[in-house]
Order: sequence, then C-alpha cells, then structure tokens
Amino acid sequence: MTQFNDQLAQVQGPEWLTAKRRESLKLFTTLEVPQESVEAWKYTRVDVDFDALRPHGKRDVVSDVSALPASVQERLSGTDVGAFLVLDGPDVVYRTELPAELTAKGVIFTDLKSAVEQHADKVQQYLYSVVPAEVPDDTTIAAPGTTPSKSPDPSEGKFSALAAALWTNGAFVYVPRGVEVELPLGSFRVMSDAGTYTATRTLVVAEENAQVTFIDEQDSEALPGTYAIGAVELVVKDGARVRYVSIQNWGEGVTHIQRQRGDVGRDATLNSLVVTMGGTLSRTEMQSYLRGQGADSEMLALYFANADQHFDHYTLQHHAAANAHSDLLYKGVNNDQAVGVFSGMIKVDLGAQKTDAYQKHRTLMLSSEARNYSVPQLEINANDVRCSHGSTTSPVDQEALFFLRSRGISKETAEKMLVTAFLEDVLGRVPLASVVKYIEGIIAKKVGAA
Repeated sequence: MTQFNDQLAQVQGPEWLTAKRRESLKLFTTLEVPQESVEAWKYTRVDVDFDALRPHGKRDVVSDVSALPASVQERLSGTDVGAFLVLDGPDVVYRTELPAELTAKGVIFTDLKSAVEQHADKVQQYLYSVVPAEVPDDTTIAAPGTTPSKSPDPSEGKFSALAAALWTNGAFVYVPRGVEVELPLGSFRVMSDAGTYTATRTLVVAEENAQVTFIDEQDSEALPGTYAIGAVELVVKDGARVRYVSIQNWGEGVTHIQRQRGDVGRDATLNSLVVTMGGTLSRTEMQSYLRGQGADSEMLALYFANADQHFDHYTLQHHAAANAHSDLLYKGVNNDQAVGVFSGMIKVDLGAQKTDAYQKHRTLMLSSEARNYSVPQLEINANDVRCSHGSTTSPVDQEALFFLRSRGISKETAEKMLVTAFLEDVLGRVPLASVVKYIEGIIAKKVGAA
C-alpha cells in the first residue's frame, strides 16, 4: 500500500494534522478488512483491492450553477438551504457565502480544508474527537462483578482509519454559544471519476444553546469500481440542538462506507436522518453517545434497495448519563434481489437511571427473492429504565395492492403509493419540505412510477 504513503506525502497541512494522518495510516496498515466472523459485519463483505485504489481526480472551480452536474442543478432548484458547498471528488467546485448577519455572529461554514488553514484552533479542538481513526470503545460500564460487553473488534476501524488518514475535504460548521441558524446549511458531494476513491469528513460543532440544521447529500452517475469513504462528527454541546440529514444517492457501482457519530451533551438534542437509496453496496453506521443528563437523540432512517443493491445499517444508542432519551425508527424497502441488513444496539451504562430508549425497525419486501437480516439488541446495566426494541419484516399487502389496481391505478403507481405510505411515519417527522419532496421523487423512480 505504498501508494497511500505517497498520497499522504503530498498532503499539505499543519504538523499536528500531519502527525495524526500518519498515525491513522499506520493503524490502517495493521488492521484487516472486517470479516463475517466480526458480529457487526456478519452479513456484509467488502471486497476491495487497496493496492489498486487511486484517488479521485482534481476538479476546477466553476463560476456558474449551469456548469454543475445536472443532478446537482436539479436539487439546487428545489432546495431551501441558506448556504451550500458543492464538492466534486476532493475539490470544492462551487459555493455560496454565509449570510452576513450569521458571519457577524461568529458562525463559520466552509470546507474542511479551508477551515484547517483559517480556523486551526477550532478544527484542532474537535477534529477526530467524535469519530477517531480507531473504532470507539463503546463497552458498557457495568456493575461490579458482572461482565460488560466486549470491546469492538479492531478491524471495525479499518475504513475509519483510512478516512482519518487520507480525507481530502468535506464540510465544517461552527455555531457559537446561543446562536440559532434558521435556514439549513448544505453540502452536495458528487463524484465523476470511475474506478477511484474519495475520503471526506463532515464536522459540525454547536456550542452551548446553539442551533443548526445541516443537509449532507451525495450523488453521482454510474461509476463502476468506485469507493466513497466518509466520517461525520457531530458535536452537540449542552443545551444545543442539531439536525443532521444525510441523503446517499450514489450511482451504480459505488461502494459507500460512512461512520456518523454524535456526542450529545446535557439537555442537548440531536435529530438525525439517514436516507440510503443509491450505490451498489452501502454500509452506514449511525451512533449517538448520550453523554449528558437530559440528552435527547432521535435517529431516523429510510432506505429502498432494488436490483442487486446491498444496504447495511449499524446503529448504537449509548446512554452514558441519567434521564436521557433516545428514539430510533428505521424503515426500509427491499425489491428484486436486494439485501437489507440492520443491526442496532441500545446500551445503558451503570448509573444511567431513568433512561428512556426505543428502537424500531420495519422492512417491506416487494419481492420474494429479496433478503433481509435484522438484529435488534439491548444491553442494560441500570435498574430504573424503560427500554424496548422490535423488528418486523413483511411482504406488501396484496389486498391493498389489488384494491388500488381495481381502481384503474397502474402497478407501478400503486406500489409507489404503498411504499410512500409505509415510509410516511419517518417522512412525517422531517420538517424539511424540499428534502421530503426529493425523497419521494427517488422512491417514484425506484418503482418505475416517475
């Protein structure tokens, strides 16, 4: 893997960051790719020849929206973000500026590469603090004399280590104490170079009692043999409110691997939504670490896998403090020969009394050839808690489908209606009309009713 050392040697940056990159790459070289024997990766195998990987090509800045990919132009015509970045591979190719009144209040929104140069103190304080190179040790704090959960297998950090070492760019958001950003901020990430890889990072920091919404979108045409590796760090300080939305709609042939983790402080709220629609293989980890008393985490997701797509979602609701609340709702649709995987864990530490945690996963099967694996789990080490989990997998309601067809509605339109209705209790929780409309459009294309 000498090409990774060569790539790292070409990366410019301060010494503290260069040292961290070197350390991360060294860790990467010592770890194996997670195998089926690793519980968290039991149903997903990533076949990748690291020696053959080459970085995504450089891209030049464009001066007009009309020069952006058609998919991005379409989204920008219907989005309600207050400011945004467009990244093609490693480079920012277009951006809009943050409103002057927010800049005057100390809000920062820029690409991560520029943030390292212009806001080094803040980036150094928070970068890698939530998603380090190694897999976080989320071992539950258990009562004396009992056996806590075992630490994660080190190989689970293989791709996180690569992302930590060789990330090229991403988004950086910083909201000072007490500042509320009303309109969402956004990042549109595209790739246009087949047979390459891109490693990106998103870092969102909301100081005490701050508020912000960030929409992170990924899109491309079909790109055989292409890899998108990412990390998302969400720092939610005491009393802050952060809403994070990730919409993954990569083209056929893309392998997507992303670890998203939120660190939630006292009386703080993290609302997150993960939408998985594209790529050939997608592995998304979504974790909330409820550090402070009264912390609240809402974890929503929806996915639609068809053809031969393989979508794997791994979640963790880790309650480390008392009186915290978490609510997870995942809903997915599998069609054709697609495979869906869900593995979710609620962990309650010793002393995290009055925990209130819910986990629900529902899957709709549109094809008898599709497969689904669901593994909900609980690990509780406090005695005054309310925790529940559940999972169901069921075929489409044939009576409902027949009823719609008998009213002259085509099969495709009828399936779109049933799928949209199935996903509605997730979409209904998202107060972003343009995002919901965009997702419904993707669903229509998936069932051939667009």
